[in-house]
Amino acid sequence: MRLQTLAEGRWIFAILIVLMLASFWLTPWLSLIFLILILYTLAFFRDPDREVPADPGSVVAAADGAIADIVEVEEGDVLKTKTRRVGIFLSIFDVHTNRAPIAGRVIYREHREGLCVDARRADCSEKNESMTWAFANSRATIVVRQLTGAIARRIVGWSQVGDELKKGDRFGMIRFGSRTEVYLPLTATVLVKVGDHVSGGSTIIARLPEQ
Repeated sequence: MRLQTLAEGRWIFAILIVLMLASFWLTPWLSLIFLILILYTLAFFRDPDREVPADPGSVVAAADGAIADIVEVEEGDVLKTKTRRVGIFLSIFDVHTNRAPIAGRVIYREHREGLCVDARRADCSEKNESMTWAFANSRATIVVRQLTGAIARRIVGWSQVGDELKKGDRFGMIRFGSRTEVYLPLTATVLVKVGDHVSGGSTIIARLPEQ
């Protein structure tokens, strides 16, 4: 357990513990429900270390979850060109820490207000609250977008513009079910398919062309 990640759930833990103690005096079995919720919350905020591929040409998943779609779209915030978007849907059972897909400098970070529609919907990328990031090195600039969902209501950013991150470094998280999108250059070779389950910071989702 990382303290930085656990700290994001401090108020949730506090409320559940108070409710568990209060319910024990009313109906002891009810306190078991809150104990189960506390254990689930601990599991949700787990943040395991990952083995990060050393290959500089590889792009790793920015989040844990299932590949929801792979489509060609215009990325209009940073790159302002056609890209290949790999959408990753995070269920409430996935690790919710987000990780840098490549080594490089954070050159963009922008929060956008929006809705919290189901992150499995095709239009959530345009409608939902989001945080957009861009990571740049000599080979490429990769955009990552964190999106809220019907349950997720808080996007957390730990890195700032100008920070130098290694591939797989944690830069933020989304609480309770969500979507993370990785925008790749069209020259990149995508190595995953819809339905695949990926691990953030570890699973190679694409390979950049040779320099």
